[in-house]
Amino acid sequence: MRLVVQTLAERPDLGRAGWRTLDAAWPAFMHLAPTGVLYYGAVGPGAVSHGAVSHGAVSCGIPAFAEHMLLGVLDTDRDVVVARAATVPFRLGTGQDGEPTPLPDDGSDEVVRWAATDVITGQRPDAVASLEVVVRQDLRRRGLGAQLITAMKNNARRLGITTFVSPVRPVEKHRRPHTSMAEYVSWIRADGLPADPWLRAHARLGGRIVGNAPASTVIALPLAAWRRATGLPFDRSGAVVVPGALLPVHCSVEHDHAVYVEPAVWMRHEL
Repeated sequence: MRLVVQTLAERPDLGRAGWRTLDAAWPAFMHLAPTGVLYYGAVGPGAVSHGAVSHGAVSCGIPAFAEHMLLGVLDTDRDVVVARAATVPFRLGTGQDGEPTPLPDDGSDEVVRWAATDVITGQRPDAVASLEVVVRQDLRRRGLGAQLITAMKNNARRLGITTFVSPVRPVEKHRRPHTSMAEYVSWIRADGLPADPWLRAHARLGGRIVGNAPASTVIALPLAAWRRATGLPFDRSGAVVVPGALLPVHCSVEHDHAVYVEPAVWMRHEL
């Protein structure tokens, strides 16, 4: 089985093929992350499920990001998308000491905001961050995710980018919602690789952990929206464990809102 990877810019006709199936890999509430409209609004159908419709702004994304949306099809059927990977270009730059600017604590949310600001101000990106890697459910555990990590790195090189980072969402962290990310990341196998399979996939391809992003994705919604997205009652104030969430969601019945602050793990790959 060989995965053929092309950018959305190369194959705009694939923008709708299989997209809904891939979106279903994410917990429904994650599609309501407000920052997603700045990126996924650029690439068509993804905007609908990543918050654009709720903002009434399906077409407000940045067209340049189409070079950074990678679509994977099998060599046996090149018209059906079975995987996708998204990276976002941004200006990292250096501080006054000449060292690279620290990666932000607010992870993927912040790099998307940086990217949008760079487009507005005309800054030339020198880094890319991966936002997601999704593989169709029936094709998982066949190494396609690792192929997409490699494809993202290759695409960054093609575009002249010198830094590739990733605010990684550990794939099994949701099974341990009450464990801090710092503790979870410290779990290492006997072979020295991370216990989490997705962190391990990055590590095997040269990624190294360089820090945590404790507020990588923030989703604040009225309780009615949380009830629709999760099917849970949200009728008591306090921490609510939501299937698919890496940490509990903070619910306030008195103020009619709940807030989810998702952490990530910063990993850096050499290009």
